[in-house]
Amino acid sequence: MSLYFGIVGMLFILAAFILDEFFKTWRQNSIKYNLLNIIGSGLLAYYAFTISSWPFIILNVAWFIAAGYKLVVLLKK
Repeated sequence: MSLYFGIVGMLFILAAFILDEFFKTWRQNSIKYNLLNIIGSGLLAYYAFTISSWPFIILNVAWFIAAGYKLVVLLKK
């Protein structure tokens, strides 16, 4: 089951990246971009935890915190 969380998380992060690259409405300073990154990195962090992959856990927790911080900043504007 955790593999599905990892796959969905990966798809969310890839979608955010691809949409940012090719569509002007999907920029890194948008709420929807950061929401995709928060959801994706959260799911990937859970997946990494289930397989005990510490480097992957640290990477995704940092990604989650950074996207969460940016989202809070954007919502305060």
